[in-house]
Amino acid sequence: MMGYEQMNQMTMTTTAMMKNFNKMGPINTPHKKITTKRSVSAIDGGAAVMAGEGDRRRNLKTLDLSGMSLASLSASSINLASISKLDLSNNNIQQIPESLVARMLNLWALDLHSNQLKTLPNSIGCLSKLKVLNVSGNNLQHLPKTIEDCRSLEELNANFNELTMLPDTIGFELTNLTKLSVNSNKLVVLPSSLSHLTSLRVLDARLNRLGSLPDDLENLVNLQVLNVSQNFQHLKELPYSVGLLISLVELDVSYNGITVLPDSIGCLRRIQKLSLEGNPLVSPPFEVVEQGLEAVKLYMSEKMTESYKETPMKKKLWGIGKMVKYKTFNGLSSSPGRSPGRRTGGDHHGNERGGFINVSDYRQIDGIASPRHVSLFNPRRLLSPFSAYFSPPRY
Repeated sequence: MMGYEQMNQMTMTTTAMMKNFNKMGPINTPHKKITTKRSVSAIDGGAAVMAGEGDRRRNLKTLDLSGMSLASLSASSINLASISKLDLSNNNIQQIPESLVARMLNLWALDLHSNQLKTLPNSIGCLSKLKVLNVSGNNLQHLPKTIEDCRSLEELNANFNELTMLPDTIGFELTNLTKLSVNSNKLVVLPSSLSHLTSLRVLDARLNRLGSLPDDLENLVNLQVLNVSQNFQHLKELPYSVGLLISLVELDVSYNGITVLPDSIGCLRRIQKLSLEGNPLVSPPFEVVEQGLEAVKLYMSEKMTESYKETPMKKKLWGIGKMVKYKTFNGLSSSPGRSPGRRTGGDHHGNERGGFINVSDYRQIDGIASPRHVSLFNPRRLLSPFSAYFSPPRY
């Protein structure tokens, strides 16, 4: 048994421990940090939340409503004009209210991917500051024409929809576009206006039903990546202008119905990746393709040289024959001192040959095949009656 002195000492020790415990205050146990989210508006009985802890209602920057199983949207009481980025991705939204979009005047990024949208509101044209638009993974059959008013747009992602066509004049208006992704749709043709997207760096149009590409692709002087693969039997040829894309680094035309590559492929000086598999190619032959990119370029260059040598001289005179056909020339000489009614040229016996054009009477075009002048010397400009190089003869 303990003595009195031992019990007294134990009591004093316990009392001291209790005093120290009281001085310590509440114990700080580890816990997971909880992010505060605010309600924006009632949506189908659920609450929309605003991401960005510490943001005030009057100074919103980013509104994140992604992955909330939302089926519809209603106008909220917050100042929509102050939102710069809106994320509505991974929901079940079927329609975006016109009034809601029209109030987001300072929006520069809009993410609507993976919803159930069948159309986009026409008021999207009010988003004059919009730079990034992602509408992939929806049920869109067309894009509203008003999207052309989003002239600040730099990236447009419309992959995995049901698009059958793009607005005809989209290339005339969205001149700041650097990336256009429209893969996995039902596109049959790309509008010719795309050749005016001179800032475009990436064009992804794979997994469609494209039967052809625009003829004037050489105007896309900044295009680095072109992917038109997996259009299968629909795409059977490439335009000659593909080889005139002076900045092209990657070209993917795999799994199409292409039998002959244009000779101009040999002019792609910056190309680093060329995908040709899955095509019934005859030119270049399979054994050349197997040897890699450089072998293909060399083959196409040699073929282009041989083709030029075999071209009749009449067709080498800068397309003079075509100019006569289009009445740019009427076959008469314009040299000073010659009679307007006199036809130029003659054989070695001195006999005159009717309708012959003396090429020396006109200025020579220097560097017509140079990439620097490709756009300036577009065939449509050369054949134009207003061309500075090929003007009608003066009498």
